[in-house]
Amino acid sequence: MASLVLGRLLLGAVTLLVASLLVFAGTQALPGDVTTAILGNEATPETRAALVERLGLDRPIHVQYFEWAGRFLRGDLGLSLVNDVPVSRLLDLRLKNTFILALATIIVVVPLSLFLGLLCAAYPNGRLDSSISVVSLFLISLPEFLVGIILVLLFAVYWSVLPATSISGFRSFEHLVRALVLPVLTLTFAILAHMVRMTRAAMLEVMRAPYIEMALLKGASRSRIVLRHALPNALGPIINVIALNLGYLISGVVVVEVIFAYRGLGKLLVEAIGNRDLPLLQAVALIMVAAYIVFTLLADIVARLSNPRLRFKQ
Repeated sequence: MASLVLGRLLLGAVTLLVASLLVFAGTQALPGDVTTAILGNEATPETRAALVERLGLDRPIHVQYFEWAGRFLRGDLGLSLVNDVPVSRLLDLRLKNTFILALATIIVVVPLSLFLGLLCAAYPNGRLDSSISVVSLFLISLPEFLVGIILVLLFAVYWSVLPATSISGFRSFEHLVRALVLPVLTLTFAILAHMVRMTRAAMLEVMRAPYIEMALLKGASRSRIVLRHALPNALGPIINVIALNLGYLISGVVVVEVIFAYRGLGKLLVEAIGNRDLPLLQAVALIMVAAYIVFTLLADIVARLSNPRLRFKQ
């Protein structure tokens, strides 16, 4: 286990280094000019040149990268070029909001996807399995923005039972729940089908094993076979798909946050791109990459601990 964690940490560090290079190069290649975002179109060339010199944007690219990477490793995310405030202050509330949205979605989608996936695996190729598979394929084919718009039209416009936007500053727990319902439903529809199909596939693979057949011959109940014998050995891929979707909920919810005006990391990323706020954009992008790395590492560790065959595998 120690060698696994150490190996994954080293691989994660290399991945983060490569990602930082790509993020920095990509942000430098963005069209537009940060001086225009800060000073406006009416600024004189002298004023623009003075601002570029003050921000250090006239130095060589590799010098800017190493200075930025060194500050990032020390926990200094720099100042927002547009707002002139520490990037960490801008990230504080947005990161909390994104975690709240991700946690609420996981609380809903994980038990539901496990239940439906186990149900399909317990009665494969039946009418229920076919119905769930058809609905899953239909949900996978729907883009998130379309699902979000349909939910807004139904629940916020036609029936007027839920708010169309989820702006932060929640006054009470009830207000928080009402504001999160539509974004959570949209994200649930986006990832539920993938998790259900992965759970079903992993369980069916295990159910073909000889020891499952032996349990059937001994007269074990279907629920005992599924929950006691098959599920522990199928947790590896199930946990991995949950971890991937957790990473997506942290870093891939840009469309959902924009549709519902939810002040999370995704919407902050869009704002940073629009303003060409490079320090803010770079910090948000690296946090998203780090989220994937951390969740993948945790998934590998939990999968090893949950499966004795993997735990003691040399």
